[in-house]
Amino acid sequence: MLSSEYDLTTASHMYKTGRYVYVVFMCHMAIEKMLKAIAAEVTGKAPPRTHNLLYLIKLADIKIPQDLFDFVAKINNASVVTRYPEDFNKLIESYPEKVVEEYLKDAERVLKWLKQNEKLKT
Repeated sequence: MLSSEYDLTTASHMYKTGRYVYVVFMCHMAIEKMLKAIAAEVTGKAPPRTHNLLYLIKLADIKIPQDLFDFVAKINNASVVTRYPEDFNKLIESYPEKVVEEYLKDAERVLKWLKQNEKLKT
């Protein structure tokens, strides 16, 4: 859980410095780590080596509100392109400040909701 919070703080710092692609990347990482923590609690096993947030939601057996789920699906699709961009200039153009500001706010909402999950031991 601390690692997830650290990644979200890093995303916030990246936002302030205009490194918008990395904001999206770090938001994804923060959500991924929180979902993996919940999945580990539910399954009693180490979380799988995956970046697929939708798979982790299913594995953790979480009933996430639709608006949050829609965002998770959206950022899940951004994972591959932010990790392995084919055209970095095009990628930068795809994530202007206003778009990334919404990603950061939505990631904060998702993480706040996930932290309240009864399956997550503190």
